[in-house]
Amino acid sequence: MIQSLLLLIVMAAAAHAEWKVGAAKVKITPDEPIWLAGYGNRNRPHEGVLQDIFIKAAAFRDESGSTAVITTSDLVGLDKPTLEIVSRRVREKYGIPRERLLFNYSHNHSCPVTGEVLKLYYPLNEQQRGAVERYTRKLYDWYVDVIGKAVEALAPATVEFEQGLAGIAVNRRRSRPGGRKLPGPVDQDVPVLTARSEGKVRAILFGYSCHATALSGYQVNGDYPGYAQEELEKRYPDAIALFVMGCGGDANPLPRKMGVTDDEAVDLARMYGKILATAARQVVEGKMSPVAGPLRVAYGEARVPFQKAPTREQLVERGRTMTGPAKRYNEFLIKELDTNGKLMDHYPYPVQVFEFGDSLRMIGLTGENVVDYCLRFKQQYGWERTWVAGYNNELLSYIPSLRVLKEGGYEGTEGIPEYGLPAPYGWGVEEVIAERVEDLVRSLKP
Repeated sequence: MIQSLLLLIVMAAAAHAEWKVGAAKVKITPDEPIWLAGYGNRNRPHEGVLQDIFIKAAAFRDESGSTAVITTSDLVGLDKPTLEIVSRRVREKYGIPRERLLFNYSHNHSCPVTGEVLKLYYPLNEQQRGAVERYTRKLYDWYVDVIGKAVEALAPATVEFEQGLAGIAVNRRRSRPGGRKLPGPVDQDVPVLTARSEGKVRAILFGYSCHATALSGYQVNGDYPGYAQEELEKRYPDAIALFVMGCGGDANPLPRKMGVTDDEAVDLARMYGKILATAARQVVEGKMSPVAGPLRVAYGEARVPFQKAPTREQLVERGRTMTGPAKRYNEFLIKELDTNGKLMDHYPYPVQVFEFGDSLRMIGLTGENVVDYCLRFKQQYGWERTWVAGYNNELLSYIPSLRVLKEGGYEGTEGIPEYGLPAPYGWGVEEVIAERVEDLVRSLKP
């Protein structure tokens, strides 16, 4: 009995001792008037700050010295040029390759417009574009800086994982016109990964699958994920809390108030943040499972198909009666045709897998994945030890499942134009992504 107990203690100590973890954050609140991202009905730059916004990073190094970094942000998304510039600088400065960097964002709709993200969405003049360009250049430095600080902060830590629940998300397709007849699946899991050292919580990574759209006015803030992170960092003053968005493409926090940022709207956002923080706190203060190494990563691209794109003649004809964002989209496609001679028939869709030994598998998907992807991959790879993160890499578009594609609607087909894509995704979109995930998971088997 004593020998068995000693063996368990030794095994537990070995599982804990192999990790070094570092976390850091940098404030990215704008210091000049700038257009806010996420909603197409805004008509002027931001007016004040309700809450500071941040980029955060958590670096993990296993016993072999392999390092990977998970970054999170209070941004609506990132574009490919930003990812390429930041990844190159990080590789040159810290030796960390692209496949070991996960760029997640909360899809917050009360942050500045950056780079080419949703570039057809906003009616910016030259002065407003200048503010976006200046902010974007700062963004490159902020990302490199926060990743570097997380790496520099690497120190021995114990790593643990467990999941809680929060009832915030509502499938928003049902709440749209004619949508009550649609299925309403949601993923209300709250995955939590902690790093502790010297008896203190140093980092808390926690996730949820729901749009950050509780607020919609003209003040900068982090929406409900920002308030949740703020709550956790108050509770654990030695820790940095990082929110990892899941597959929230078809979920909203409901009820909510649109078009205003009055006291009631802010109270709702704070309440959702507090609910999520409480769910995460209950996990942190409960029994969590130790996470062992090694840290294995894989990065690949899925060849995701599009349906048949319109011809130039069709674009010219339908453009005769278009205005606003629809007209900008139509003109963009014509320009793409004239420049390249054709429109894309597929997209090289990034997929990432981070495996923490046999303890935890994190699947990182690109774009606005609907909830079916979370549910499918957790069913396939295990509900208890699978974490599916959507909203990574470039903010490509909504990524419908086959179910949602067949149903159509905003997340299925109607939201494609705002992203500048040539056509809705082909019927094989879900299976092509699932096959690439399976390929990467298989490649990581010891």
